[in-house]
Amino acid sequence: METSKNIFWEVSEVELVYKSRIKAADRPKVNTSAKAYEIFLHTWNKDKIELLEQFKILLLDRAGKVLGICEISTGGISSTIVDPKLIFVTALKAHASSLILCHNHPSGNLKPSEEDISLTKKLEQAGTFLDIPVLEHLIISLEGYYSFTDEGLL
Repeated sequence: METSKNIFWEVSEVELVYKSRIKAADRPKVNTSAKAYEIFLHTWNKDKIELLEQFKILLLDRAGKVLGICEISTGGISSTIVDPKLIFVTALKAHASSLILCHNHPSGNLKPSEEDISLTKKLEQAGTFLDIPVLEHLIISLEGYYSFTDEGLL
């Protein structure tokens, strides 16, 4: 029987780091869907919003102030793949207390698809389990937005 004395074990170290470049007092507060839309639209690449679908999240602290924004995925003309693990690992790493979801429809049609509704419910359940509530999901275009919260879907 071979002993383990000749085996060298290498294990990767995991380090969680979040560094904010903005003082807490200077962070914008989000308390309406319109404010969230304004922040997302300001940071969205206007050359891509009507070209391809992207999914981003807004990370909020306990006071509803923005900790940061993160692009989760970029897809094609009609869809993008959203991995819930990426959303919540980002939220946990940033010490977010809640989050706002957002994606665009390059067509400009703001009506949510069945996939949009299903994904939102799935992420809402995950957020409940992790105590990181999903407060909002916006579908945006250059002309406006659809709010899952305002429409009673979240």
